Amino acid sequence: MLKGDPVNAYLAKNQGRVSPEAADSLRILFGLNTDKSLWQQYVEYWGLLLHGDLGLSFSKGLAPVTEVIAAGLPWTIGLVGIATILSFFLGTSLGAVIGWRRGSRADAIVPVATFLSTVPYFWMALIAIAVFSVSLGWFPASHAYSKGVVPNWSWDFVGDVIHHGTLPALTIVVASLGGWILGMRNMMMTVLDEDYVTVAQAKGLSPRRVLTHYASRNAVLPQLSSFALSLGFIVGGTLVMELVFSYPGVGKQLLDATNAKDYPLMQGLFLVITLAVLVANILADVAHAALDPRTRMTEA
Repeated sequence: MLKGDPVNAYLAKNQGRVSPEAADSLRILFGLNTDKSLWQQYVEYWGLLLHGDLGLSFSKGLAPVTEVIAAGLPWTIGLVGIATILSFFLGTSLGAVIGWRRGSRADAIVPVATFLSTVPYFWMALIAIAVFSVSLGWFPASHAYSKGVVPNWSWDFVGDVIHHGTLPALTIVVASLGGWILGMRNMMMTVLDEDYVTVAQAKGLSPRRVLTHYASRNAVLPQLSSFALSLGFIVGGTLVMELVFSYPGVGKQLLDATNAKDYPLMQGLFLVITLAVLVANILADVAHAALDPRTRMTEA
């Protein structure tokens, strides 16, 4: 239902340099001139999908969609995945401690982290580039590795990738930390009023044991659902962040595919994102059952 097709998008960029006959040939090559019904096309799509064939990417020189996605997926998972996991564990730990020590000076962290979480990704990224790249020169401002470097598994290349990914990763962590801290703190405030926490304290257990084995273990359960969704959307990447830092992830691939009306690549990316969200939710249910024995109980 979108206006135009990949051939029209290509012709718009090459006005006057492609003949009508060549345009018709491109439509035949892309399979856009088919007279088959939508139902026939849909059934054929499922047949190819079950054989692991996601089609050919129009905007990537007719390269297989699986290869295009496979080229960008590791970059997004490596950057956004590590940043999301780090943000979750750091924010949850801080939120648990702040909730345990409610009324102390640690509460001052909450409004600061909450304020930073309201700052848009792209604005924080631009500020980070201006300060740490332009002014201080500590980190590169763009790309996943230095220009002219051939990707390999040497320590020099790995160090170069880490150096380039540190600034965007820190941007993601700082921008998302407030939500994890605030959510965990609020749950800790609720859990600390429960009877089992009072009983654990009355039994003479150490404050650290009460915090880790009773309070935080129950308070973290609602966080797992949000964490699962965050893990699922890692595959989608942080689109704006990837654009600001010119990072070669799947988020940028999705934007490029949309602009080029590259339907096979768009469908492939949407499918991978959907599967990632479903798998992450299944893993969250498993973790929930492992942490909460009540979910494993069955009626006699």
